[in-house]
Amino acid sequence: MSPAKTKRQAWLRGRFAETLSAWVLRLKGFRILARGFRVPVGEIDIIARRGRLLVFVEVKARANHVEAAESLSYRQRERITRAANAYIAKFPGLSEMDIRFDAMLIVPGSWPRHLTDAWREGQ
Repeated sequence: MSPAKTKRQAWLRGRFAETLSAWVLRLKGFRILARGFRVPVGEIDIIARRGRLLVFVEVKARANHVEAAESLSYRQRERITRAANAYIAKFPGLSEMDIRFDAMLIVPGSWPRHLTDAWREGQ
């Protein structure tokens, strides 16, 4: 398989995982504010809101839950945190919200695992 085709398939798997995660969040009462939010300092897969809670979600699709959880590195969490701060700066009305960083672990043949409060800023 060509590298371009492999890269495209990985991208498609990632988009499917994000779509599945967004639906799970909707079922939990969240409203999706943004998907694939990108700024020079980082990217956030899903930004969702429920009441006064603003959640920044990183989606990880891997072969098993351990690989998915371990793939969220400190460096990546820092980039997501910086992107979250940029999002809040763009929409200052959200600065009074309660902020949380979550992860959604997507594994074939299993319901998505939603890790609430997966990390905190600076961890």
